[in-house]
Amino acid sequence: MDFSGKRVLVFGTGISGIAAAKLLQSKNAEVILFDGNKDLDTGKVVENLGNTEHIELYAGELPEDVKKSLDLVILSPGVPVDLPLVNEFREVHLPVWGEIELAYRCGKGDVLAVTGTNGKTTTTALLGEIMKRCYDSVKVVGNIGIPYTGVLSDMTDDTVTVAEISSFQLETIDSFRPGVSAVLNITPDHLNRHHTMDNYIAAKMSIAKNQTAEDVCVLNYEDEILREQASQVKAKIIWFSSLHTLKEGAYLDGDQILYSDGEQVTEVIRTDELNILGRHNYENVMAASAMAISYGVPLEKLREALRTFQAVEHRIEYVTEKRGVRFYNDSKGTNPDAAIKAIQAMERPTCLIGGGYDKDSSYREWIESFDGKVKLLVLIGQTREKIAKEAEDCGFTDYVYADSLQEAVDLCYEKAENGDAVLLSPACASWGMFPNYEVRGKMFKEMVHALKE
Repeated sequence: MDFSGKRVLVFGTGISGIAAAKLLQSKNAEVILFDGNKDLDTGKVVENLGNTEHIELYAGELPEDVKKSLDLVILSPGVPVDLPLVNEFREVHLPVWGEIELAYRCGKGDVLAVTGTNGKTTTTALLGEIMKRCYDSVKVVGNIGIPYTGVLSDMTDDTVTVAEISSFQLETIDSFRPGVSAVLNITPDHLNRHHTMDNYIAAKMSIAKNQTAEDVCVLNYEDEILREQASQVKAKIIWFSSLHTLKEGAYLDGDQILYSDGEQVTEVIRTDELNILGRHNYENVMAASAMAISYGVPLEKLREALRTFQAVEHRIEYVTEKRGVRFYNDSKGTNPDAAIKAIQAMERPTCLIGGGYDKDSSYREWIESFDGKVKLLVLIGQTREKIAKEAEDCGFTDYVYADSLQEAVDLCYEKAENGDAVLLSPACASWGMFPNYEVRGKMFKEMVHALKE
């Protein structure tokens, strides 16, 4: 699409919005950058843009004459698609895309895309490392923290893009079609945004909606929802499984990860060769391996990457050991299902820090997963009373409240004994106490390192 002279609204001034605005500016579009926050620090936005030529900036409300002048709307992932203003755009048949769609239309080369409720970041980072061992031009983008629109300038037809795509980003795709996609799992999350589980499932599965029989979609055989949704996928499906032997696909057999092409079974790697813990991480390895193999990556290159890959920051990340107590940062455990996986990976009695922003989640399954491992639950944030009530309903009473993360860390360190673990895995978003889970995780690590031996 030729954007020259087109009036394009970029809705949202975060990193995705800024990157999209800069891309459109480079394509000679007339950019209208808008944020619904009337108290927006416009000076900071201008500083982030650098060059404001051909960019108009509005905060709070969008003038009517500007609305009527638009040719295209680009939504940032944080902007709900059902806002009245967004509905206005649709009613007058304005195209409404997300930043991912814009980048896809302007990009070059092949795209491999990963979604799922949990494991996206680890799988994407791992797949990126695998691809970097085989190809000269590899971009790792999307929900992993690097805007897709920000890396297009040096793409070639040989570039391989590995993209982590969230449900928010998938709501606003149109023609986006990865050659290889993966849906790792689907469990309840972000229902405050999507409203119903059906809407959330539809958003996740749309990663494959434009794929054809020439493409590949990797799915988790252990996920009941994905088994139900598979019949709607037009791409060739490759399954992975941590509990079943598969005729074709990647699966876990004891301490081996195997891959079957339908005729021959090959050992990919042994789990004791990996630097990441837990069955959920073995599933991430299987998903990344299935994607890489289907793309044509040689097994030896795949094995090299798997052996050297380290845990992603904030995802069951080992921090340090003090007084015989090991500390783990799982700040990216922003929903109960992710936090369950962190508990399952613990091999020591654990003092657990949980709580945060309420995304309308139930915490019962998370509490039931403690399975005797959690000796103390320290609750913080908006959800602490809600979690405490569900804990008592489950018969778990070893919990206390803390008014800050610092107090929670101090309480855990006081109660933990030699041979125990302290785990930050909140099962909740960070909002309200922290700008994002990265800040929460970094602060946790700083507090842990500052503890006296």
